[in-house]
Amino acid sequence: MERYILMALTSSLCWNMFGLSAAMDSKPNILLFLADDLGIGDIGCYGNNTIRTPNIDRLAREGVKLTQHIAAASLCTPSRAAFLTGRYPIRSGMASSNGYRALQWNAGSGGLPANETTFARLLQQQGYTTGLIGKWHQGVNCESFNDHCHHPLNHGFDYFYGMPFTLLNNCEENKPPELDVALQAKLWLYSQIIFLAVLTLAAGKLIGLISIRWKIIACFTFAGGLFFISWYSSYGFVQYWNCILMRNHDVAEQPMRLERTASLMLKEAVSFIKRNRHGPFLLFVSFLHVHTPLFTTAKFLGKSHHGLYGDNVEEMDWMVGKILDSLEKQGLKNHTFTYFASDHGGHLEAQGGSAQLGGWNGIYKGGKGMGGWEGGIRVPGVFRWPGVLPAGTVIDEPTSLMDIYPTLVHLAGGTLPQDRVIDGRNLVPLLQGRAQKSEHKFLFHYCGSYLHAVRWHQKDSGAIWKAHYVTPVFHPPGAGACYGKGICPCFGEGVTHHDPPLLFDLSRDPSEAKPLSPDTEPLFDTVIRKMGRAVEEHRRTLTPVPAQLSVYNVVWKPWLQPCCGTFPFCWCDKEGDTTQSL
Repeated sequence: MERYILMALTSSLCWNMFGLSAAMDSKPNILLFLADDLGIGDIGCYGNNTIRTPNIDRLAREGVKLTQHIAAASLCTPSRAAFLTGRYPIRSGMASSNGYRALQWNAGSGGLPANETTFARLLQQQGYTTGLIGKWHQGVNCESFNDHCHHPLNHGFDYFYGMPFTLLNNCEENKPPELDVALQAKLWLYSQIIFLAVLTLAAGKLIGLISIRWKIIACFTFAGGLFFISWYSSYGFVQYWNCILMRNHDVAEQPMRLERTASLMLKEAVSFIKRNRHGPFLLFVSFLHVHTPLFTTAKFLGKSHHGLYGDNVEEMDWMVGKILDSLEKQGLKNHTFTYFASDHGGHLEAQGGSAQLGGWNGIYKGGKGMGGWEGGIRVPGVFRWPGVLPAGTVIDEPTSLMDIYPTLVHLAGGTLPQDRVIDGRNLVPLLQGRAQKSEHKFLFHYCGSYLHAVRWHQKDSGAIWKAHYVTPVFHPPGAGACYGKGICPCFGEGVTHHDPPLLFDLSRDPSEAKPLSPDTEPLFDTVIRKMGRAVEEHRRTLTPVPAQLSVYNVVWKPWLQPCCGTFPFCWCDKEGDTTQSL
């Protein structure tokens, strides 16, 4: 009897291994969901019991949940550059040393360089049909309005439908402007001063108080007019210049109509899956949710317990569910590697009066824009591949959004580029349970191009040390964010430098509430020296590259503006009413 039981167990094990091997030998379809500004505390499977996210929670139940999934940057543009390339954004020039830490315009000349190799490009080479639906925010053009040097189709995607930029308050009528608010206020002030000066000169001339030639007044008036036009031609029409939808290289809506954007995105994602059901395909669904202005369709307004922000999260979760349903309808669920994450932490400073319009980062300090604190960089990370990844698994090991790059290349049977440093690590052994420890020893946390913190995973002891060399100065003091500034700065008077660094052991203090000292931690000096040497070694791997977020590269250039008409008369609605409402 025992022999028969042993034979049955052996047979079952062999069958499972055979099934696993067969699944791994074939190339899975790949479905990536990336939310925008979603806090780790905003979804049910990470502890939220008031915002309803049943579809994301289902992914976690049926797959693997990561509890220490770390973004490479705490802002959209650099974080997404790292996600796409598997490299710290400072390596590609997508990390800023000035106040502009993300791309500001569709008509800027900066963006993801053409010599960077995205995972989409490598999967394309392995026979995948690749698509991006949603937000890009990695630039469009370099030298002319149609060179598309930074465009998704120039970075390995066969199909693109979505925003080349990102949502802003400026995209919705009657919302306070969000783009360069402080600079716009100064420009308005200077324009008003010039206008008053010209008016004073003209009045003085008319009543004989000032002896000045009319030609000089005319020159002042002309110069003032040029100054006003030079800035208002960009900031006065943000909705037309930035809030657009593109299908591949063509502008489809300018400006976009937010009331139907979610429907269009959902329709495009479902259609892509249906068209490419015979696979293999890579579909990257890059949500516009849950970035301000949090435009939410009527079906979901007022339905959550967390106001407009909660409504927007629940709408996004519903869209996730509809796309997952389309996978099942096509019989692709068991042959699709699915991933859900956020590009960085929730935006604490996003407020509208007394209403919180940004996410919740759970127990973690800080949020969007803060390069070192956990709340800005620790994000949800959920994987599902039925029959290959063990369901209901929770992994408490440091991982990175950059790890998606080598993971996807491995699943597709490709080879990583050998001519550059890849900072991500293949997650497949960890996800399957064949490895118990993350391959990451050190992770470096940048704010722009400034190194703010370092994490050391001391595998033999289980400690996860984190040293902060620079932290933002919260406003007002003790508030936990930079209220009144919109976002915390990376340098200058808005930060504090620490020598010695602030040290935490995240395995004991994940909230970073109590910094350690030589008196409270016997290993303090040893740990700080070890991390200092790691920083030196890391910096030796960096090479100078063009700064994609320099002031010149981020300013608006009219000759680079995507336009569906004859510039400056850019307006079109090629979508019409081709989509049904949600």
